[in-house]
Amino acid sequence: MRQAKMHQTRIDLDEETRQEMVALLNQELVDLFDLYSQTKQAHWNVKGAQFLTLHELYDKLAGELLAHVDTVAERATTLGGTALGTARMTAEGSRMPEFPEVTHGRETIEALVERYAALAASTRAGIEQADAAGDASTADLLTGVSRDLDKSLWFLEAHLA
Repeated sequence: MRQAKMHQTRIDLDEETRQEMVALLNQELVDLFDLYSQTKQAHWNVKGAQFLTLHELYDKLAGELLAHVDTVAERATTLGGTALGTARMTAEGSRMPEFPEVTHGRETIEALVERYAALAASTRAGIEQADAAGDASTADLLTGVSRDLDKSLWFLEAHLA
């Protein structure tokens, strides 16, 4: 992922730490934005006996992701960085595998479970990185993202039981 342009700020984290956190946040941003779009893909195309339940669940989950996209992007800019969140930047930088061309309810759930679990794991790694860098605010923000990803994963996995 490319380096974000930095701007002056009086936040009491040194420049190197701020750059590290902006890079971390931008990676989280593109992964979240990609997962948002994949969740909407599932929402638009799901078919089967559980259509209405899954259609509504996916829309709810996508809305939660979109709120995190905004919060993460704003934290990156708060630290003096530039948020890198266009669709092209997301396609270039996301670590999420492409969503498969599936429409059957169970297949869409399985695809989302894989992606939510991967992002939850990388978000927890980001919490540790932010803690190690001494940026409690970024660690706290990512903790909230992690908590919501875990809850969403629980909702999805419950449909597979």
